[in-house]
Amino acid sequence: MQWRSIVVGLLVLRVLLNCAVWLVFGLGPSWGFDFPIKFTFNLHTIELLNDGERATVKTNAWPQHMYDHRNPQAKTCSKINGNSPKKSYLNFFQEGRDEYDRKYSSFPDALKVKMRGMARDMFYFGYDNYMKFAFPEDELNPIACEGRGPDVLNPSNININDVLGNYSLTLIDALDTLLVLGNVTEFHRAVKLVIETVSFDKDSTVQVFEANIRILGSLISAHILLTDPRHPFGDIGLKDYDNELLHLAHDLAVRLLPAFENTSTGIPYPRVNLKKGVPPDSINETCTAGAGSLLVEFGILSRLIGDSTFEWVARRAVKALWNLRSNETGLLGNVVNIQTGQWVGKQSGLGAGMDSFYEYLLKSYILFGEKEDYRMFSAAYESIQSHLRRGREACNEGEGDPPLYVNVNMFNGQIMNTWIDSLQAFFPGLQVLNGDVENAICLHAFYYAIWKRFGALPERYNWQLQAPDVLFYPLRPELVESTYLLYQATKNPFYLHVGMDILESIEKNTKVRCGYATLHHVVDKSKEDRMESFFLSETCKYLYLLFDEDNPLHKSENKYIFTTEGHVVPIDQRFREKSWEEQFPCEEPNKEPPANISNCERIPEERRYGLPLKSIYMRQIDHMVGLS
Repeated sequence: MQWRSIVVGLLVLRVLLNCAVWLVFGLGPSWGFDFPIKFTFNLHTIELLNDGERATVKTNAWPQHMYDHRNPQAKTCSKINGNSPKKSYLNFFQEGRDEYDRKYSSFPDALKVKMRGMARDMFYFGYDNYMKFAFPEDELNPIACEGRGPDVLNPSNININDVLGNYSLTLIDALDTLLVLGNVTEFHRAVKLVIETVSFDKDSTVQVFEANIRILGSLISAHILLTDPRHPFGDIGLKDYDNELLHLAHDLAVRLLPAFENTSTGIPYPRVNLKKGVPPDSINETCTAGAGSLLVEFGILSRLIGDSTFEWVARRAVKALWNLRSNETGLLGNVVNIQTGQWVGKQSGLGAGMDSFYEYLLKSYILFGEKEDYRMFSAAYESIQSHLRRGREACNEGEGDPPLYVNVNMFNGQIMNTWIDSLQAFFPGLQVLNGDVENAICLHAFYYAIWKRFGALPERYNWQLQAPDVLFYPLRPELVESTYLLYQATKNPFYLHVGMDILESIEKNTKVRCGYATLHHVVDKSKEDRMESFFLSETCKYLYLLFDEDNPLHKSENKYIFTTEGHVVPIDQRFREKSWEEQFPCEEPNKEPPANISNCERIPEERRYGLPLKSIYMRQIDHMVGLS
C-alpha cells in the first residue's frame, strides 16, 4: 500500500506543478481538435484593469484593449502587408486541404438522409412523449416521464414561472416544426387541440419576453402558414378554421399590454399576470433583450389585424433603449431601470440580456422595411466591432488570437469579465444575415471548438482559463442555428459534419427514458429533469433543415426568416404596409407615441384593441435573405 501512496503523491505533485506553470505563463490546455481552418488558439493571461487604468498594447491578444477610443486610427490590426489582396472567406476552407479533404470535403447523400432521419426521430421522441406524459401541461420532465407546470408553491421561482404559464407551452411552440417535418396531419391535430384547450385567462405571472417569443410568435406563424397557400407548404388549410389562432394571439398580446403602462420611459415591466396585469410587487428593472425584442411579433400582429397599438408600444421601447446608449461608445448596457432610465447593469455583450435586441433590429428591417431599424442595427454593429471584438483584424491571417467578442463596460469599452455565454453562439447566424460571412465563420469555429471538447456548450465559458464557469447545457439551439445559416451561405460540407457532431452528441449525452434532458454538468454529463420547449421548436428544427436540402422552405420562391424562437414567418409585402395610417391616422409621421398608450383619442378603445377596455387591463429566413 505504501508504493500506491507514493505514486498518488507524485501524480498530485505533477498536477500542481503543471497548474503553476499554466497560471504563471498563461498556457492553457489544448482544444483537442484541429480545424479545417487554420486557427491558432494561443490564449494569453489577462489582467483586469482597475478603473482608469490602461494596458500597453503590444500584440493582438483577446484580453487587451483594442485601441484608445480617443484615437480611431489606433485600432489593433493584424500585421498584414497593406498591398496584399484580401482573401475571400471561401479560401478559409481551401487551406490545409490535403490534411482535411478526406474528412470534411464531402458529405454523402446517404449520410444526409441518415442524419435527417435521426433529427426527425429526435423530434418525435420528445414530442410524442410530451403528448403522452405531459400534455396539457407546459413541459415534459423526460426522466420522470411526467408533466411540468408553473411552480405555484414558490412564485419567486422565476426560472420556471417566467416561462411556464399553464398554457400547453411545448405544444404551441412546436406547431410549425411539425410542418417543417412535413406532418400536415399532426399539425392539424395540434392546431385543433390548441383551439379547443388553450386559454390565457389564467392567474399566471409570466415574463413578457418569453410569452411573446414562444407563444405569440408561434400562434402567428402557424396562422400565417394555415391561411396563405402561397407559402412553401402549400394549401394546408384546415376545414372550418376561422382565424382562431390569430384571435388567441391577439388575446395574449392584449394581456401583455399592461407591462407598457405606468412606465415613465416607455420600457415595459418584465412580467405581467395574465389575469390581473402587472403585479403590485413588480421590480422596475428589466434586461435590454427582454424589453427590446418584442417588435417582430408585435409588429406582425399589428399588420395582420390593422391595429397599430402593438407595434407602437414595442417600437417605443426599442427607441427608448436606443436613446440610452453611451455617447462615448454607442453601446447599451444589459439591465435598465424602466422608471429612471438609469443603467443598473453596465455590461455590454452579445449574450444573455442583450442578444435578441440586436437580432430584432435587423430582422425588423427585413420584415417591415423600416430604414430606421437598419440604421440602428448598423450603428450597433459598428460599435460591437469597435469595442467588443478582440483579437486580430483578419479571421485567418496575421498575428495574434482569432477574433472573439467579450463583455465590456458600456461607457469605456474596458473588459468586465473573462467569460462568454452560450447564447452568444447565435451571433454568427446574425452576421450571415448581415453579409459578414467572414466574421461569422471565425466566431462559429470558436464555439464549435468548445462543443468538440465537451460534447455540449456550457452555459458560460471562461476564455482565459479555457474552462466552463457555468456547467449546464439546457439543449439550446444557438450553435445549431448558426451552423444551419452558415451552411446555407457557403454550402461547405464542413457544416454538415458540424451538424452531425452536434446531433450525435445530443443523442448520446442527453437522451433519457421519455425525451431529452438538460445536462446539469457538461463534463460528467449528469442530467436535470427538464426538456425546454425550444428544444422542439428550434434545436430539432434547425438540425432537420440542415440535412433536408429538398425541404419546401429551401425550394420556395418566397423568402422567409426565423424569429428568435425559430418560428417561420414570410417576408411579405403586406408586412410593409400600415393599413391603420389610412383608417385611423392618430399620430403624425415620425412623432413618438404618447407616454400613455390609451391616449390615442381619435380611435375608440374597442376599435383599437378589438376588446372592451375593461378586458384589456385584466388581462432565415429564406435559406439566404437578400437585402436589396
